[in-house]
Amino acid sequence: MTYNVHSCIGNDGKNLPMRIAKIIAGMRPDIVALQELDVGLTRTGCVDQAELIACELGMYFQFHPSLCIQDGRYGNAILSRYPIRPVKAGGLPSRRKEPRRGALWVEIDLKGHSIQVINTHLGLTPVRRRTQSQMLMGPEWLGNEKCKAPTILCGDMNATQGSYVYHNFSQKLTDAQMLLPVRTRKRHTWPSISPFLRLDHVFVSQGISVRTCRIPRSMDAKMASDHLPLLVEAQILDSTEASGSTATRR
Repeated sequence: MTYNVHSCIGNDGKNLPMRIAKIIAGMRPDIVALQELDVGLTRTGCVDQAELIACELGMYFQFHPSLCIQDGRYGNAILSRYPIRPVKAGGLPSRRKEPRRGALWVEIDLKGHSIQVINTHLGLTPVRRRTQSQMLMGPEWLGNEKCKAPTILCGDMNATQGSYVYHNFSQKLTDAQMLLPVRTRKRHTWPSISPFLRLDHVFVSQGISVRTCRIPRSMDAKMASDHLPLLVEAQILDSTEASGSTATRR
C-alpha cells in the first residue's frame, strides 16, 4: 500500500492518526509506504505518527525525515509485517521555497524473499520532479547494484501517467496498474473526496505478478486525508516458475 496521509489531518480538519491506522488495518496490507507524517510537531500534538500507527497495526517501521521544522520532523515511513533492514535514506533535489523531498529504501525479508522497497514523495513542479526522478533512477538508488529484483518503488509522485517522471520510472519498472486487465486500470487517488488524478503509484520489477489493485471508497477514507490509499495485491514469483510463489499485499 502507498498512502499520503497529510499529517493525519483529514478533510474535516481533524487530526486523527488512529483513523489512518483503522483504514490501513481494514485493507490488511503486508507493506505500507506512508508520506507526509509528522513526528513531534506542535501542530499535530507532538505525536510520533509513524510509531503510533505502526504500533497500532503491530508492524515494524522505518521513518525518514525529509524536513526538520520547529522541534519536530516531517517525512516518510515504511511499515511491514515482516522484518525490515534499512538500506538508504536521503534527500532529493528540492527548491528553497518548497518543502524538502526525500526517499527511503529498505529491504524486507518476506518468507525467504528479500524485497527492495523504496518510498518517495516527489515535488510540486515538473522541473524538480524531473531531477528527483533522475536521481532515483541513478546509481545511489534504483541503479545501485544492491537494488536487485524483486523491487518496488512507490509513493506520491505528484505526476500523472503522461509525465516525464512516469515514463522515466517505466524504463526500469512497470506500473502495477498496467499489469491488470484494461477494465480495472487507472484507479484515481486524488483528491480523496472526488478523485480524478492518479498521483500515487506503485511500480514493480520483474519477478512480481500483480493480481489486483484496490482503493477504498468509504466516507472515512475520503475524510481521513486528501489522498486515498492505493493497495496492490501481488505475488512474488519463484525464480523458475510462478507456481510455488508467495502471495503478499502491499
